[in-house]
Amino acid sequence: MRAVQITRFRGPEVLDVVDLPDPTPGDAQQLFDVSTAGANYADTHHRLS
Repeated sequence: MRAVQITRFRGPEVLDVVDLPDPTPGDAQQLFDVSTAGANYADTHHRLS
């Protein structure tokens, strides 16, 4: 699975695209296949905190 991770605080250069293992659902959980997802203001603001 490809994901964007924030590993340090700064500008947009800290947004790293990484490959992660596919998640596995636990008991009473479901796994959804999401092809695209957006980022809102709070997501981008978090990297500056």
